[in-house]
Amino acid sequence: MPHDELLKNELPAHNSCALAANFLLKNKWLLATAESCTGGLIAAACTDLAGSSTWFERGFVSYSNAAKTELLGVDAQLIQQYGAVSEPVARAMAQGALTHSHAQVSLAVTGVAGPSGGTAEKPVGTVWFGWALGDRIITDMQHFSGDRAAVRQATVQHALVRLVELLREKETS
Repeated sequence: MPHDELLKNELPAHNSCALAANFLLKNKWLLATAESCTGGLIAAACTDLAGSSTWFERGFVSYSNAAKTELLGVDAQLIQQYGAVSEPVARAMAQGALTHSHAQVSLAVTGVAGPSGGTAEKPVGTVWFGWALGDRIITDMQHFSGDRAAVRQATVQHALVRLVELLREKETS
C-alpha cells in the first residue's frame, strides 16, 4: 500500500507499529529508535504492543545536542554546522542508533515541535527523519501544522508509516 494511501487512512500509530512488527518478526530484525522532538513517543507507541520485546531492541531519547553526541555518536561539529534539525543530523542519528544497539533497523527524528524555537529557515513543525535498514539510510523532511502535541503526533505517525513502507520495499527487493 503506498505511503499516501496509508496516511489517508490515518492509521493509528499502534496499527503502524503492528504492521512494522510483522515485517520485523518475519525477517528476524530488531528496531532501535533515536528520538529528539518526540521524546520517546515512538518507542512508547512500539512498546504499547504486547510482545514488542521480540522486535523492539531499544530507544534513545536524545533531546539535547549533547545527548545526540554522547548516546548516538553524532559529531558535534555536524550539529554546529547544520543545526540539530537537519538532514545530516537525522542521518547520523539513524546510523548511531544502529551502531549503538543490536538492531538491524532504526528510525530517527529531530524537529521543531514548538511553540517556540522555529526560525524562518526551520519553522515550527519542521521535522527531519532518518531510517536505517542495514547499510541503506533514507531521509525525509516534513512540515507539520498545529500545536506541539499535533506536531509530535504527526511525527510519530509519519515515522511509523514510512517505516512500514520501507520494510515492505526491503522485503521485496
